[in-house]
Amino acid sequence: MFSPVVRATGNVAVIGTAAKGPQGVVVAVTDPSQAAEEFGPATVPDPQNPGVPKPNSSLTAALTTLFGQTPGPAQVWAVRTAGTSPGPVGDPAAALTAIEDLDAQFVVLAATPLDGTTGGDSGAIGKLAAHVTQVSNSGGEGKERMGVVMLVRDADDPVVVTGKAKLVSDRMIYIAHRSADDAAAAVAGTIAGYPPHISVLLKKVAITSEPFSVAAIDKLNQGEQFGDPPKGCGINWLARPALIPGGGVYLGEGYTGDPAGMKFIDVRRTVDDIGFKLKARLIRGIGNLRISRSGLRALVVQMEAVLDPLVRDEVIDGYAVDIPVLDLLDSDPAALTPAQLKIIQQAQADRVAQVLVSVDYAGALHRLALTLNFT
Repeated sequence: MFSPVVRATGNVAVIGTAAKGPQGVVVAVTDPSQAAEEFGPATVPDPQNPGVPKPNSSLTAALTTLFGQTPGPAQVWAVRTAGTSPGPVGDPAAALTAIEDLDAQFVVLAATPLDGTTGGDSGAIGKLAAHVTQVSNSGGEGKERMGVVMLVRDADDPVVVTGKAKLVSDRMIYIAHRSADDAAAAVAGTIAGYPPHISVLLKKVAITSEPFSVAAIDKLNQGEQFGDPPKGCGINWLARPALIPGGGVYLGEGYTGDPAGMKFIDVRRTVDDIGFKLKARLIRGIGNLRISRSGLRALVVQMEAVLDPLVRDEVIDGYAVDIPVLDLLDSDPAALTPAQLKIIQQAQADRVAQVLVSVDYAGALHRLALTLNFT
């Protein structure tokens, strides 16, 4: 009985400066207490102000915030990088190389906000953006991942992302905030706790953050008129919706960093997840199934074994599988043109079959234009 390889969807790698611990070494972390033991406590007493804690280990602080989310990440790794702690990551190159082979879907640079310096090609976040793109595209099957980055506290100008082409990517998640906590770690922990197809809009984030003004949100989101679809500049924000009982901090949107590409985080994650599941199921057909009617029909059945449960679980609404050479093989041979016969012969000689899978994905409701009329 063949059991396909399973890819995780909620694992996080955190890179940051720390008070202690070996540099460049990947450490699996299970809880905040282990993080403090490995990398030093997040805070220590301030000798100048007895009883008042002062920051000590940025990596531990980020990990503590990460673990504080609900549902929270499945598995977490941490890498200490060179630099003064507390403080941002200066050069994450060695640490990013160390995590390349991890089964991580999210990468965070602790205490490292996006600005003109960190977002440059040689800056920490510029290198993170290059890393998630390169590893996702050519790092091997199942290595697709996203970077999660916070803006400078209170920043509301999207040009910090839109003004740098290499940062505009559906492999990046940007978050505007008004928090003293590590918002990137908090948001990464929140998103990692949900299945890929779940929209992250209005998902609770367990940190303290004051709300943005309407003008600031309009600036971040390009402004929307009544009935408009979500616009956005690829930057999310933390909000405090008055209509949600009990209050709290929530994600104000679910954008990736590329509003012109795969605009929403759940779309990007779902494509990664379904793509891997299909390839993991079909790998056993390579070298076994023949380019014939029976062989290609068996291929379709294997894909249906992946996609039908997704329809049943309402991850997708439907799908269509198209194998052009199978369509020709199903036809009456006497009715095929010489060109069509050549296509069949070429496919069988080259041992290549093109498969096109179209998925109908119905995203979650993000805007509701409500008009109340009294009659």
